[in-house]
Amino acid sequence: MNKTILNEVSKWIKNYATASDLKSLVVGVSGGVDSAVVSTLCAQSRLPTIVLNLPINSTPQNTELSSLHCQWLCDNYDNVCQITVDLSDMFHNLVSKMIAEKLDNPLASANSKSRLRMVTLYHVATALNGMVVGTGNKVEDFGVGFYTKYGDGGVDISPLADMTKTQVRQAAKILGVANIIIEAPPTDGLWEDSRSDESQIGASYEELEWAMDHLANVQPADLTERQQEVLKIYNSFHQKNKHKMVGIPVFKMPKL
Repeated sequence: MNKTILNEVSKWIKNYATASDLKSLVVGVSGGVDSAVVSTLCAQSRLPTIVLNLPINSTPQNTELSSLHCQWLCDNYDNVCQITVDLSDMFHNLVSKMIAEKLDNPLASANSKSRLRMVTLYHVATALNGMVVGTGNKVEDFGVGFYTKYGDGGVDISPLADMTKTQVRQAAKILGVANIIIEAPPTDGLWEDSRSDESQIGASYEELEWAMDHLANVQPADLTERQQEVLKIYNSFHQKNKHKMVGIPVFKMPKL
């Protein structure tokens, strides 16, 4: 990873927006390294960049890191504007209705947080003739599918989808992202107990990157017990989340 590649990503974002006749870039900033890198690349495009802090019963750490990065962007780039929208009340209203209908489900509620954020990002993007810029990386988007369908997976463009987590962290250092954000344990921020991504998956991002690289090129006899376990975890997530990574199935009408 180097500055030249990152400059190319920034140009790619700008060129895509310009070709689509869009005037601004909209990014949800979670307090994690992925959104920090994407929002900085957007800022460096020089297009008007709107960064949104969207807390929903969020942990103090995530809210603080998001605010820290948004303020850093505003201090360093005059084309950046920050908006904070607390969606907690909206989420509570939705969950209350679901409980009343006996449809309460912890996973559904967690995913609804992500989808409420997506709706808000698109509201802002539409109001400002902009596009929503995604923050998913290669492992999340095309490896284990660790994201919410039509939540953080609902975006217009995905600058990091071919970058591993390791490469994203390298990019963050080059771009000057705060070390506290780079070193923070990755979390989707959807659970109120602050569980990390790696605890939910059962493997570290470095292990998952290894699995993606070696999936078709190893024999079980050559692997340690842990490596076999990681491959099993990777394959399980990849298979059950494949529906997120492929196009919507379409019934083809028979030719008469």
